[in-house]
Amino acid sequence: MRAILLFTILCASLPATDWTWNLPKGFPKPQVPADNPMTVEKVELGRYLFYDTRMSVNGKQSCATCHKQELAFTDGQPVGIGATGEKHTRGSMSLVNVAYSAALTWGNPEMTELEKQALVPMMGEHPVELGLREGDKFLPSLSADAKYKALFVKAFPDDKDPINIANVTKAIANFERSIISARSPYDRYHYYREDAAVSDSAKRGEIVFFSQNVSCSRCHRGFNFSSDSVGEHKPNQTPEIDFHNTAVSAGPDKFKAPTLRNIAITAPYMHDGSIATLEAALDHYAAGGRFPENPDKDVLLTGFVLNAEQRHDLLEFLKTLTDREVLHDPRFANPWSSKTVNAKIVH
Repeated sequence: MRAILLFTILCASLPATDWTWNLPKGFPKPQVPADNPMTVEKVELGRYLFYDTRMSVNGKQSCATCHKQELAFTDGQPVGIGATGEKHTRGSMSLVNVAYSAALTWGNPEMTELEKQALVPMMGEHPVELGLREGDKFLPSLSADAKYKALFVKAFPDDKDPINIANVTKAIANFERSIISARSPYDRYHYYREDAAVSDSAKRGEIVFFSQNVSCSRCHRGFNFSSDSVGEHKPNQTPEIDFHNTAVSAGPDKFKAPTLRNIAITAPYMHDGSIATLEAALDHYAAGGRFPENPDKDVLLTGFVLNAEQRHDLLEFLKTLTDREVLHDPRFANPWSSKTVNAKIVH
């Protein structure tokens, strides 16, 4: 016990280590809130919290339950299911490259900060996700854990009592921002000039993707293939956040166009998980939506016609956006697992 106390005191005297992004050409440095700068220590603490089942009222679920690394931090389910068994109305979005997202949910343009968004699954009641409440045993359990005492002191060396909800969300946000995907075949082909990284079919499919006829890029654009990507190259510019009605239903609701990175492994698709396969998703857009006569349908959703070769090539192109390395990178893996317990954050 005395050794732990001495270690904690020593950690408190050491400054946190600034985070280095090591981004490829073409990727801007993400915007980070001034009151929560990226540090190695906060990222590591956030990784522990992200995978900790003490984060839920049933002691069995964590952030990682709905955001699995091997599925590009989605869960493979049509919609999320909370710790109390409540079924949600929307699917779990990928956290890969979430550092670049101007809007953090399917349909709320006001939710723009990861630190605030983390409170929704933690404390939200409509629907219940992790089911935590003020005054429950979550924070006391962290305070009683010697590992967490050291991790919090290292991450927040200037705080007298660092184990609190605000610092929990700051650490989780740091970890989530660190999950950068930039090593897909598409990236190796375009940014690292590896001509053999993608097939000839995929190269033809990229032409289809950006063609005027199909024009997927009108909603899935830029380095992150989404409609709301921001970075430090636009520090004083209000981010453009587009929401679209893609005629999944007959209703008026609009949703953001999420990143297409890793799209081949993040099925099922759409906000409600109602489309099971990537092929079916392509058919949905080719048909102009499930309810093409919806008066609120986005004017960009006009439908298109592809021959068999074009369809195959477009699907092959979409598969080149899969970053296999991010799916298995130990820096993003469960630190409580015996396989990754010794993994260190290397940046």
